Amino acid sequence: MRHAIEVTDLHKRYAEVQALRGVSFHVGAGEVFCMLGPNGAGKTTCTEILEGHRLASSGAVSVLGHDPARGERAMRERIGVVLQSCGVQEDLTVAELVEMYGRYYPRRRSAEELIELVELDAKRDARAGTLSGGQRRRLDLALALVGDPDLIFLDEPTTGFDPHARRQAWSTIKSLCSLGKTVFLTTHYMDEAQHLADRVAVMAAGRIVALGSPQELGGRDALPSEIRFTLPEGVGVGELPQLPPDADVQLDPDRGTGGGVLVRTAEGVAAAHALTGWALERGIELRGFSVAQPTLEDVYLALTAQDGEGSAGAQPAAAVAEAGAGTPG
Repeated sequence: MRHAIEVTDLHKRYAEVQALRGVSFHVGAGEVFCMLGPNGAGKTTCTEILEGHRLASSGAVSVLGHDPARGERAMRERIGVVLQSCGVQEDLTVAELVEMYGRYYPRRRSAEELIELVELDAKRDARAGTLSGGQRRRLDLALALVGDPDLIFLDEPTTGFDPHARRQAWSTIKSLCSLGKTVFLTTHYMDEAQHLADRVAVMAAGRIVALGSPQELGGRDALPSEIRFTLPEGVGVGELPQLPPDADVQLDPDRGTGGGVLVRTAEGVAAAHALTGWALERGIELRGFSVAQPTLEDVYLALTAQDGEGSAGAQPAAAVAEAGAGTPG
């Protein structure tokens, strides 16, 4: 199957509220696809339609070749779902829960294999009620995988995790790719999307306003690099070497009046080479020297800064084209 998910012109209305306004995209088999967007953008509504928990007002949806609105067992046996909050029997152990849930599926993965995959080996015989928040989320993931699904929905899988636990969860999710699984992820963490996703869709006001890889999103790969440094006392901006023609050199507003310099240019490598070579030749220290492109978070905030009617959400075609992604689906 080429596409695990296909969505075409999806609409959802609740009375006078239009939650989804012509959403179209596809998710390739074996892909990690991430959906981003502020609260109220339509992410949850879209995801619940894909899972078969909510009906669309109009449009076409295919999940693993099935219409999720029909609630067919053949589809449900091939998907796994990790909700933001999952309830399990608190008095059962990790191993008992994985074994029990596995009996619901005609094909199932080994309980021992799954417990090792989600790094709960040391908690195999611990009761669910004694697990930490991060351990509970890893148990939720094991239960979602026990039926050996082809497609896994992960809804905010690392909410409430400390940095170490989040990195462990990312490692687990990455390992799913090696098993050939397709992952549909929703998250509020930009670094999570950057680290895990093959492609990202940004939703605002019920529309997809940008679609592409984390590097391409919103034309991010074409945005200028930003070079920051601080000149020593007695050295002025006018003494800097010749930089690429497009370079915009200004005092860095983030570094006050202490000699901070900000250079924006599409030729970041050439500009950095010129600056560092010039400094080394003259024995000048460029304190706090850094080269960076706008982050995924910067682009996301720009895309969703205005998510009402007639704002960012009203121009999906332009944003998708800017991301280098043609007509979705």
